[in-house]
Amino acid sequence: MNQSSTPAFTTTAPIDPAKDPFDRLTILGWRWGLTAIVAGLAASFFLFGYALIYWRNADMDFMVIYNALALNDGKPQLFFDHTAYMTILSAKLWFQVLHALGLLDAWSLSAIPSASNTAAFDAAMTSAVRAGRLLAWLIATGCVLIFAALIRRVVRDWRIAQISTFAFAFSGGLVMHSRILRSELVAACPVIFALLILIVAGRRASPARPLAMAVAAGLCVLGLENKVQAILLIGALPLLVIPFGGAASASIAFWSNTRSAWLAMGVAAATATAAAWGAWPLIATGFDRALLDAAHFHPLLLGRFGIYQAALLVLIGGCMIAYATIWRVSAAETLASMFAVAAGASIALLALDLEYNTSNVIAVFNPLEKMLTFADANTTNVANGSNLLGVVLLLLDGVASVVARYTFMLHSSPRPTVFLTWLIVPGIVYAWRRGEKLAAIQALMLLLAAIGIDALGVRRGLKSEYFIFTDPLIILAGAILLDALSDLRFHKWAYPVAAVLFGLHIAVGQAEPIKYALKRGGPESICDWNRYYLPLLPLPWCAFPPVRT
Repeated sequence: MNQSSTPAFTTTAPIDPAKDPFDRLTILGWRWGLTAIVAGLAASFFLFGYALIYWRNADMDFMVIYNALALNDGKPQLFFDHTAYMTILSAKLWFQVLHALGLLDAWSLSAIPSASNTAAFDAAMTSAVRAGRLLAWLIATGCVLIFAALIRRVVRDWRIAQISTFAFAFSGGLVMHSRILRSELVAACPVIFALLILIVAGRRASPARPLAMAVAAGLCVLGLENKVQAILLIGALPLLVIPFGGAASASIAFWSNTRSAWLAMGVAAATATAAAWGAWPLIATGFDRALLDAAHFHPLLLGRFGIYQAALLVLIGGCMIAYATIWRVSAAETLASMFAVAAGASIALLALDLEYNTSNVIAVFNPLEKMLTFADANTTNVANGSNLLGVVLLLLDGVASVVARYTFMLHSSPRPTVFLTWLIVPGIVYAWRRGEKLAAIQALMLLLAAIGIDALGVRRGLKSEYFIFTDPLIILAGAILLDALSDLRFHKWAYPVAAVLFGLHIAVGQAEPIKYALKRGGPESICDWNRYYLPLLPLPWCAFPPVRT
């Protein structure tokens, strides 16, 4: 017939791999690319963190280090604000290891010289603080590597995984936490890892999938034990996981076989029962009304403690049932997974017995009440009142503040991930219109969760240290969209936009560390809280040092 009429697709120019922006952005390959990311994080730490004068980041370096030194002297933990439990424990053990190796003399409170000998005191505190900062950097580096390993299982293209790892490693939150001993990193990362594990496990069925659920639940509890603010991310997790299923999520034959499936479920139930029995003393302590009254905790709802905790358990169970219904998970596997979640959470609770203190226990079991003890007066009044309109207005104000921050122009911030939101929002719309509706829903859920958590964080100023809770959600949303719409990388503006984003990410992410490194203020402000947080550690520049006993 008419041989001159050629189908349109035959005239499309072939793709030139040399012009693939993914290849140009990940030229070192997976292993060497990760090595370069870790090296960059190390360079940032040693240039703008490690060598800073020891009192520059006293809040919270001093608070964590003081408690680690006190525990190594056999004294009880004093700091319970966050609670920073795992961070303090890790610093305590880190100091013990360094002392055993002969690398740290200032490993306990009694090993710190008197403040009257300023030179000796400064030298000892410098060594202790720098040891603590090294620990923070090592933990941050470990978090980056774990994130890299998990995100590579979530997306199909390793190059997207490496770009996402770069974004995580140089995000404003992680960059700050790599040089300060704070509680947020060890709280947020376990929960983020739990989310990634659930996504990976949910997408491909296996006989051991309930074990992944147990690990995820344990990680969430460990995160909560370090900072009660993690409850916000934990509460979002059940809803976030629901869209992350697929054809391969349906239960395999093992869980459809009545005998083997129900036997495995029985083992899970027995394990959960034994774990809950072991954790029961902690649960009873956590809701002991006398202890809660002594700590000035006020019930958040209906004058009773435990209501929202029970609601969270119902939400988790309901979301697991919804996931099972949507993605065809068998009843036996669903029940086994529920018992596995209970077992993992109960076993993780036992970590509170490592350095037992009732203040840690009641904070972990009543996280929102603990958070309200440090909220501003307006938030506390609204939370303790019965005016629903006040709650709604407070949330809307928080959302408006977050949106202003995400624009960057209306409210600047040292947070490079805000520039990713500029692409994620239109990317969600574009993905939906192109038929990638599941990817659009997944990204939208992650972005809404980030906005919601940040809106509540606004009540505490949404400091750069809090970014670590939501930056990974934003990065994950971007990775999912990029994975679903990977052909967009061949657009003529793809590489220039990516190059600009890379540059902005490094420049904006390093703004806070450089500001701290160039800061010229003195340590006098530490004296405002020295006697409260460091009662047995006199400071040489404070006018009224406490007496060490």
